[in-house]
Amino acid sequence: MLLLIFAREILARKPGATFIGEVKCSQVLYDEIQKLGGKGIMYRTGHSLIKAKMKEEHAEMAGEMSGHLFFADRYRGYDDALYAACRLIEIVARSGQPLSAQLAVCPKWFQRPRFASIAPTRSSSIWSSAWPIISSRSTARWISMESALFFRTAGIAARLKHAACASYALRGANEHLLKQYQSEVEQVLEEARAATARS
Repeated sequence: MLLLIFAREILARKPGATFIGEVKCSQVLYDEIQKLGGKGIMYRTGHSLIKAKMKEEHAEMAGEMSGHLFFADRYRGYDDALYAACRLIEIVARSGQPLSAQLAVCPKWFQRPRFASIAPTRSSSIWSSAWPIISSRSTARWISMESALFFRTAGIAARLKHAACASYALRGANEHLLKQYQSEVEQVLEEARAATARS
């Protein structure tokens, strides 16, 4: 939500500004930036990757769910926690309201911690097995970004990489949706494991 607070302030001065988020950021971020007249771009997780994409898109700001915040607006385009804290203090001071008031206007979602699902070491085979399973599902939007595969639907993000671990973050409008999303992701991973074991 910090990235959204900063985006609101920047868009008030720079209508149409571009912002970079990563796949584990909530869909709320991208939706709200669009409503405010800005452009939100979802990109791959990674410090150097985010910075490079920020320069490529001439974005005013970028952020990761880990808390890294990169400012090009009034700054040099890299992450600086002290600078981010000062910018937040500035926004709160100018508003004349507490920080809670900034958060009060943000949509309320339920979320659970990031999960890690350890897959067999034959991760490249799991990667291949996942595609036909994924293509049979119409309830989600699957996005391929080079060596990573992302699952997103209403605030859920799952990442399958060419590594031994698949991780995902869960967010939803209510607990029922959270359970539904978690079940679907885990089913995909389990089917991919089983398909790999049979090959």
